[in-house]
Amino acid sequence: MAYMFQVTIDSADPHALADWWAEALGWEVEPVDEEFIRKTVAAGHAAEDDTTTHRGRLVWKVGTAIRHPEGTDRAPRVLFQLVPEEKTVKNRVHLDVRTGSDDPKEVVERLLAKGATFLHDGHQGPFVWTTLADPEGNELCVSR
Repeated sequence: MAYMFQVTIDSADPHALADWWAEALGWEVEPVDEEFIRKTVAAGHAAEDDTTTHRGRLVWKVGTAIRHPEGTDRAPRVLFQLVPEEKTVKNRVHLDVRTGSDDPKEVVERLLAKGATFLHDGHQGPFVWTTLADPEGNELCVSR
């Protein structure tokens, strides 16, 4: 049997990082059910400290997810979860952003303008890519 998966990214500010990645990929942040959160807290299944507000909406503090606009059958969900420690070393896993017909250099420039950091350009045979870091230092590669 083949399994589905999601990618989970540790984060100091998961809601802001999810916003960044959703815009970077043209994806969407999963909707939040504020009423469900309120009912869960009121029933004692969670505490007020388990929540926060982001962009004026009540959300779970521990994180949020993004998904492809066509759903999780098109691409795996990406979850951003709150962790207390800062990133200290190179990621062992990273996302490769494939630009399709869009010019990778234009995508790189857009991401840099949104807070990404240039790390290096790479190539292997005919394949070329640019390695960046997102606003929290997580590596990503941009290529056609």
